[in-house]
Amino acid sequence: MDKYKKYLGIILFVAIVAGVAYYSIAMQVMPRLDKISDVQESVDEKQRDLDKLRSKKITVQNKLKQFQENAANLQKKIYSPTISDADSDTLFFTLYNDLIDMVHSNSVRIKDIKYTHNPAEDLFVKHGGSKYFVCNINLSLVSNYVQLGHLIEDIYQYPYYIKIGSVKIKPYNKDKSVLLTEMSVQLYSYTEPQGTEE
Repeated sequence: MDKYKKYLGIILFVAIVAGVAYYSIAMQVMPRLDKISDVQESVDEKQRDLDKLRSKKITVQNKLKQFQENAANLQKKIYSPTISDADSDTLFFTLYNDLIDMVHSNSVRIKDIKYTHNPAEDLFVKHGGSKYFVCNINLSLVSNYVQLGHLIEDIYQYPYYIKIGSVKIKPYNKDKSVLLTEMSVQLYSYTEPQGTEE
């Protein structure tokens, strides 16, 4: 035992140095381990956020794809005349009569009607050259809410392309259930028969 006593100081010194070294390393390593843990949690949270965003992106892409497919299926044809060299009135005879029939079949009264051919601001007129003929119709209508709703629905369901440019509605002063409506619609037609378009 005496022979180990002379090493006791050295062993004690080595133990103290080892303890101090362990404490120093622990004090430097532990905060770094905590930092690594915090960073890992942050990365995991960002990954969850990214997964949610990817899921939302896929949902939006699917809805967009579905909308595009529906739009392609619902795309309306532009009216094509059955004979060549038709004059402007003949080009719109069918469309115009169908529009007036829709108004009457929904018990909507026409107070005033005005129309212009090929308005310069219309994109079909600007870019279509002589391929398209456009008629802008301004209607002053008298109806109730239900009648006007059915008329707009009928125009929407019409197989040929009719654009509703604007609708301005105000209730009649003496009877709020009666609507005075200013509606602008555009009728579109090819100037020549298109064969398969009809």
